[in-house]
Amino acid sequence: MQGKVEICGVNTAQLKVLSQSQMDALLIQAKNGDPFARQTLIEGNLRLVLSVIQRFDKRGESPDDLFQVGCIGLMKAINNFDPTKGVRFSTYGVPMIAGEVRRYLRDNSAIRVSRSLRDTAYRVLQCKEQLSPKLGRDPTNAEIAQLLDLPENEVSEALDAVCAPVSLYDPVYTDGGDPLTIMDQVKDTQNTEINLMDRICLRGAFQALGDREKQILYLRFYDGKTQMEVANQLGISQAQVSRLEKGAIHSMRKAFALS
Repeated sequence: MQGKVEICGVNTAQLKVLSQSQMDALLIQAKNGDPFARQTLIEGNLRLVLSVIQRFDKRGESPDDLFQVGCIGLMKAINNFDPTKGVRFSTYGVPMIAGEVRRYLRDNSAIRVSRSLRDTAYRVLQCKEQLSPKLGRDPTNAEIAQLLDLPENEVSEALDAVCAPVSLYDPVYTDGGDPLTIMDQVKDTQNTEINLMDRICLRGAFQALGDREKQILYLRFYDGKTQMEVANQLGISQAQVSRLEKGAIHSMRKAFALS
């Protein structure tokens, strides 16, 4: 996105930059209803929009779409800004622009969540944007939960629900060679070396059994049949099924212990 020159037909290399004195004067004029001052303010703060949407350039969204949404946030910020409060416009405008972009990403997410959860997430994000300038850092979930009178786990769930999905193959680091991806950082707790060896040994022990023993174990522990049901299906007594089952399990345990 940083190397792109044309966004929505706007040459980003030729965007206006307003001085602080110009900003102050135009904000007062726009507050008094001057449409020309408002238009000049919009054109003079497009670089601010660009700087904000660069935070979201990994979301897979079109830069043109994000720029248009950011401009909506900029216009809302200009409409609602009070120049008598003694606050720089950028301090007020950046959270407004970022909030508009987040709402767009939330409402157009590939993962659909319930309306109630989205509403909670919207409140949480608003609270986060309001607290960040005051604290000088991102607030914790506990601080947000206390202010909104919500359980902390509900705040965490709401934020997770509106996070943009990422690919396991997205690079997280590169030193000029092959990039390190998210997949490389994910630990597999099931297919570990020990579990894999156990499965190989178990399979080998099972394959060493006779056909009748294999069939009984399959019917008992895969199909979930009782010993009586297995006996009826195979045409033997329940006592024979029990004896063959115990013998097969004993043989597998012995083979497993020796492997």
